[in-house]
Parts: sequence; C-alpha cells; structure tokens
Amino acid sequence: MYAITIPEPGGPEALVWAEVPDPVPSEGEVLVEVAAAAVNRADVLQRQGFYNPPPGASPYPGLECSGRIAALGPGVSGWSVGDEVCALLSGGGYAEKVAVPIGQLLPVPDGVDLAAAAALPEVVCTVWSNVFMISHLRPGETLLVHGGASGIGTMAIQLGKAIGAKIAVTAGGPDKLARCAELGADILIDYREQDFVDEVLKATDGVGADVILDIMGAKYLERNVRALAVNGRLAVIGLQGGAKGELNLGALLTKRAAVTATSLRGRPAAEKAAIVAAVREHVWPLIADGRVRPVVDRTLPLSDAAEGHRVLEASTHVGKVLLTA
Repeated sequence: MYAITIPEPGGPEALVWAEVPDPVPSEGEVLVEVAAAAVNRADVLQRQGFYNPPPGASPYPGLECSGRIAALGPGVSGWSVGDEVCALLSGGGYAEKVAVPIGQLLPVPDGVDLAAAAALPEVVCTVWSNVFMISHLRPGETLLVHGGASGIGTMAIQLGKAIGAKIAVTAGGPDKLARCAELGADILIDYREQDFVDEVLKATDGVGADVILDIMGAKYLERNVRALAVNGRLAVIGLQGGAKGELNLGALLTKRAAVTATSLRGRPAAEKAAIVAAVREHVWPLIADGRVRPVVDRTLPLSDAAEGHRVLEASTHVGKVLLTA
C-alpha cells in the first residue's frame, strides 16, 4: 500500500507519499481500507518531530479515518467485512489501509457520507471526554470554547448547544465568528480585538464560564482562571501558547475551581474504548437526528497531505480539513 511517511522532521514538504508494507490486524483488530483521514494539530507536531506515536502505534500520521472493513483479525465479532466505519487512531490514518482495535471503531452515523465521517472520531472523543465526562457540563451552564472555528471548536459548540448550555467562543475575525454563530454560539469574542475575560464576565453578569475548553495552555492560563465561575472547570487540551505558566492557587481556592489537562492519543486502549462507547451512546443519536454534524472546510487528495498541513498552519480553515485516499 501507499502511505504518508516522514523520513525526516521538517515543514510540510517532509511528508512523503511512499510505498510501505500493508498492516496486518492483530487479535481484536480489523483492517480498514481508508476512504478519508482528517488533519489534526497533532499530525503537524509529529511532522515537526515534537510528538512521536506511542509505542506500538503506526509510524504514519493520522489520528482518525473513515473507510470500509477489509479484513477481520483473530477474535473479532460484531463487525463484518464491508462495514462502513470511522475510527479513532493512535496513528496510521494517512495511508490506504490501517489496523484498528475494535474498541476504537464506530459505525458511520446515519445521514453522514463516508468521507465526511473521517471528521468525527478524534474531535468528538476529545470534546465528549473533556467537556462532559471530566468537566460535567450541564444544561444552563456557560461553556467557553477557545478556537471556536477549529475542528474541536465547531464540535464543542454543537455538543454544548445540544445539551442546553450557553456557548461563548473566541476566534480570529468576523468571518470565523459568523460561522461559529451559525453553529449555535451565543457569545462571540474576537481574540484579536477583545479581551475574552472582560467579554465573558460582561455576558454572564460577572459570573464567568462554568467550563472552559482551552487549546492555548500557558498563554491563557491566568486569564482562563479569572474567567472561570465559582466551581468552574478548566480543561486544557492543547499547548499552542506554551507549556509552562504560573498558576495562582489562591484564585483557584477562592473559586473552588479545577484545572485538568489531558491528551487522547497516549491513553490506554481500555480508556479509549470507554470514551468511544460513550460517544456512540450519547453523540451518535445527535448526529443521526441532525442536531450535530461534521464541519468540513475542504477535501484534498491524501497524496497531497502537505497542502492540508499548510492550510492548518495558516489557520484559514473552519472545521476540518480532510484527505481522501
């Protein structure tokens, strides 16, 4: 088969379309013939040499894909060759075939075409695990989503809205904010022109955000704590603004607030399977009835993954960039 390889870390040109051995499904795995894969920030970090795959994972980038089951490994039941699926991966999505543990496999939701389904697994699992399983967002609470126009952001807006939360977002410029509003965002903050702490406090009559989903890390840490409500929960899922910051524990104590930081890729298989099962139970029905949908900015050939990375790094997209095999 062919896959996107990274012979040496570097810029987008470091991604090389090359012939590689076919994967073989192990016990409890299926072989998926890839229809599409999505581009994520983690793929960019891997290409740059900063985020190696966990031990035993495919060396090729790609944390989510969609396709059809081509073969069943030993001990697999409940799935059949030919089933249309999408999958959460530890790596290997940028390829014509990938082996997937059945605990990380999902059926393509009703009403979603096969390619677009590749935009779902990683973002839905990230948002559901952090905003709902860890931070326990409830109806009537306020959720602040940083990077509202990103793949994660567009999904967080929809899921928060679907359960009856008030949604605040930060994004760069009126066009991206308009797209966030179309998805259901209530409070629109242009981070280039406005201070998100002031805007959130103003919009909530000084209460603040009950849950904050943060992709920036250190750069936003102090302001995120100020923007939290009493009993607020800050979920850090990205470090685009740095990894080391100063945390005022006194402010956390006063607000009885919590800060969590998680990643998805390196979690044990059992934890991933539990998240995937929760997503299938709680989110797939929302997608089937049209309340939540994948947001796809553009689709490119898998062999042109470099262009997908350029788009992501330029931050000109809204939602997900897909690569079709």
